[in-house]
Amino acid sequence: MTRPTSRDVATAAGVSQATVSLVLGDKWRGRVSERTAAHVRQTATTLGYRPNLAARNLRLGSTRTALLVVPALTNEFFARVYTGAARIAAEHGFGVVLYPSPDGTGPARDPFPSASTALDGVIASSMAAHALDAIGGDTELPLVMLDSDPTATRASAHVNLAMADGMRQITEHLLTLGHRRILHLASAVDSWTFDVRAEALAALLGPHAELRTVRAPLTVTDARTAMETALAAPGSRPTAVVCDDDILAAGTCKAARRLGLRIPEDLSVTGFDDLALATAVEPELTTVHLPAERVGERGMTALLAVLDGTPWSAPDLPVDLVVRASTGPAPA
Repeated sequence: MTRPTSRDVATAAGVSQATVSLVLGDKWRGRVSERTAAHVRQTATTLGYRPNLAARNLRLGSTRTALLVVPALTNEFFARVYTGAARIAAEHGFGVVLYPSPDGTGPARDPFPSASTALDGVIASSMAAHALDAIGGDTELPLVMLDSDPTATRASAHVNLAMADGMRQITEHLLTLGHRRILHLASAVDSWTFDVRAEALAALLGPHAELRTVRAPLTVTDARTAMETALAAPGSRPTAVVCDDDILAAGTCKAARRLGLRIPEDLSVTGFDDLALATAVEPELTTVHLPAERVGERGMTALLAVLDGTPWSAPDLPVDLVVRASTGPAPA
C-alpha cells in the first residue's frame, strides 16, 4: 500500500488540493467553511494521511529540529531533561537531537556541516556551555540556556531553578538540627549553577556556623578521596557535609564508612538533584529535589516561543528539600 497524499484526501473529500492544504495547515478560517474543514479533517483521518514533514520543511526553510546540548549522557539528571524536552517537542511536531560534550564539560566536535541549516534552535545546559562553540557560536540560531546566568546576553531565553532557595532549605534544616561546623563539598566544575549554590550557602550560614569548602570532580571516587582527606584532617571535624550533587554525597558516605563514622549519628550528609542514587545508598539521602523533566519541558516551550517571536519570561522553577535518613541531630 502506498502512503496517502494530500491529493488523495482532496479526491476523497471532493474538494481542491488547495482547500486540503488550508485546512491541514490550520489556515482555513475565513476561507473555508467550518463544515468543509471538519469534513476534510475526517477524510484525512479515515485515509490515514500524514503530512510529509520533510517536504514541508524544505518549503518553509525549517527543519523542526532542536539540539539539546548536555555535558554527559551518563548523568541521570540530563536524561530526564531530555525526556521533558522531547515530550513538548513531539506535541508540536519537532524532534530533539541529544548532543553530549565528549569530555563532560569541554569543547566538542561540530556534529553538523552547518548547524544553522540543520537546526531551528539550541537548548543548552550551562555545564556544557563550551560545547556551543563547536556548533557555531556566531550563528543566528536561537539559544535557550538552562540553569545559567540570567544576565548573559548571548541566550534568547533562560530557564532556571531556584538553586539559592534549595540551599536555604538545606541550611535551615541543618541549623535546626544543631549543626554549626559544616563542610561544603563543592563541584570542581566551573559553572554558574555551582557558583550560585556556594554563594547562597556562605551567605545563609553567615555568622551562624563555621563553613569550610573542599572541591572534587563529579565522580563518586573523586568525592570519596577528597572527603577521606578532609574528614581525617587535624582539628574539629565537621558535623555535616553539604554536597553540590548526589554523586558527591555518595562519595562522602563511602569516605565516612571507611573512616568508621556513622551517618547520621557522627556525620550528616546532604545532596542535590534527588537522583535514583539518593534512595540507592544506605542510609537514604537527604537531598534537594530538582524537577529535571520540568526543566526540559520549559526549555522546549521557551524555544518554541522564541521561534514564534514571542517574548519569553518565567519565574525560576521551585525546588524542594526531601528529608531522609542521612541527616540527624548534631553530635555532642
